Amino acid sequence: MGSNNRAEIMEIEMTEQCDDLKRVPTWNKQITVRGIVASLFIGIIYSVVVMKLNLTTGLVPNLNVSAALLAFVFVRAWTKLLEKANFTPTPFTRQENTIIQTCAVSCYSIALGGGFGSYLLGLNKRTYEQAGVDTEGNPPGSYKEPALDWMIGFLFVVSFVGLLCLVPLRKIMIIDYKLSYPSGTATAVLINGFHSAKGDKMTKKQVHGFTKFFSLSFVWSFFQWFFAGGDQCGFVFFPTFGLKAFKQSFYFDFSMTYVGAGMICSHLVNLSLLLGAVLSWGVMWPLIGKKKGDWFPQNIKETSMESLNGYKIFISIALILGDGLYNFCKTLWFTFRSMHSAFKKNNLQTAPDSKNQSLETRRNEVFIRDTIPFWLALVGYILFSIISIIVIPIMFPPLKWYYVLVAYIFAPSLCFCNAYGAGLTDMNMAYNYGKVALFVLASMVGKEKGVVAGLIGCGLIKSMASISSDLMHDFKTGHLTLTSPRSMLLSQVIGTAIGCIVAPLTFFLFYKTFDVGNPNGEYKAPYALIYRNMAILGVEGFSALPHHCLHLCYGFFGFAVLANLLRDVGPGKSGKWVPLPMAMAVPFLVGAYFAIDMCVGSLVVYVWHRIDKVRAPVMVPAVASGLICGDGLWILPSCILALFKISPPICMNFLPSKSN
Repeated sequence: MGSNNRAEIMEIEMTEQCDDLKRVPTWNKQITVRGIVASLFIGIIYSVVVMKLNLTTGLVPNLNVSAALLAFVFVRAWTKLLEKANFTPTPFTRQENTIIQTCAVSCYSIALGGGFGSYLLGLNKRTYEQAGVDTEGNPPGSYKEPALDWMIGFLFVVSFVGLLCLVPLRKIMIIDYKLSYPSGTATAVLINGFHSAKGDKMTKKQVHGFTKFFSLSFVWSFFQWFFAGGDQCGFVFFPTFGLKAFKQSFYFDFSMTYVGAGMICSHLVNLSLLLGAVLSWGVMWPLIGKKKGDWFPQNIKETSMESLNGYKIFISIALILGDGLYNFCKTLWFTFRSMHSAFKKNNLQTAPDSKNQSLETRRNEVFIRDTIPFWLALVGYILFSIISIIVIPIMFPPLKWYYVLVAYIFAPSLCFCNAYGAGLTDMNMAYNYGKVALFVLASMVGKEKGVVAGLIGCGLIKSMASISSDLMHDFKTGHLTLTSPRSMLLSQVIGTAIGCIVAPLTFFLFYKTFDVGNPNGEYKAPYALIYRNMAILGVEGFSALPHHCLHLCYGFFGFAVLANLLRDVGPGKSGKWVPLPMAMAVPFLVGAYFAIDMCVGSLVVYVWHRIDKVRAPVMVPAVASGLICGDGLWILPSCILALFKISPPICMNFLPSKSN
């Protein structure tokens, strides 16, 4: 949202929330049956959308604000229907809106962070074979095929630990340290705007825009389906820039999901993706491909780690590790420096005016009023930890019980550092904590069992750190919307429980319907192979790299660190134009097509802001959400059609004129 709109909404919020305090419903009335139904509906839609993004590119934008908008649309439409039927519905409050958003986000967060496109999928036989059955450190039998039973069990035992480990520190993080949690604050501003007199006019425009583009996106996806009756058929394989460019993955594939994602992501992210695509598929891969027979064998399979594919994988890993290591160290330094200052100073911020002070005091009163017993969090954490220590080694014998015990001993401190850093910078570094655990466990366990132990250890640490950080974001949203932390925690528990079932079911909908893991297909699942090769790298060291690849990895690792350094210390505004190495790494393996889609989304936003500076900041999130949800919803009927062996009737393909 634009700064002017946000300032207006915050002013409305100050005048209205003071009066709302007396009307704040009790914590048990903030959770409603219609709210749970709405959360389930939104959670399923976004689980499908997130799973598609995970299994195609692995790049997922922040959808929290979009979920808050959809929650408002769903319940407001329901209340309107009841009013037309002469029923008197229960008033829809900002607290209920917050609970629905929290429950829905915690549901689809399992699909996002559950490892379905990374460490869990990296365990399957196909990824094991793609990593090379003869590769050192990738021993025979070091795989586990996906199954509903163990996936659901694994998610239940690891997800709830993260919910409980930081609950006793909620007052310290939100009230004492006054951490901003930008994403949580932005969501609260949006929800407070929905439930204000002036915000209602703005919301009607957003709802209309969402509904219109949701319908258009769904109909467009349905129309495209008719032309996709074969391999490389349909608009998805439209050679926009010619057949030669198409072979190097440069084309626009008409995906409304990625156009919408491009509208949500910043221009810098999208341009970094495009730069990475041009550098890799436009320059590097054609040049390295000409070294076939010199740098790597002439007759080797394209999927082998000793072929061109090995360079794609390990150079991507170098960029990801360089970017992750820099931001990991930067966030830790920033966190400890801020904590040190907080302990030395009694007042962390300048004194606000009396009106702000009054509103802040009232918010704090509501936040503290409904306490969550310390003993409940402690007993819950210990109980789930014991269950995990028993169950996980049974599921995955290479990961011994004492490794799980050590992980849960250190987890609260890691979760605190991650949640504190996220509150300052809005960067959730859970994946980087997971990667550290992956390398440590893979190297400690050794060649025979290190890959499996590393991947599962990564999942343990990553899940706990991510979920605890998300909970603090939600507590911040609840603090600003006068929502009880007790109802927030309960909605998180409900959403997480639903997500632990919905996410594996959604994954298997894709896994059984589409060719997941095919490097030449739509659902490449690139991070599954990346994470498995990280584990192999942790076991074997640099001996796992193909010829000359180590020198290229050194160069790109150094580039990632230098690029981040230039962005932070560069002169003037020049730093904001430095590309993001993490974003550049994605198309190195996936291809250029989705980067083009996202740049189209960025172009739409740029032109819209130039034409209408007032409405664009308000309408862009709504339109982008409509495009993403419409395309995502079509996946469900398309999967059902595929399961019943109903194929599209037409194959639209493009060939050179001589072939025709």
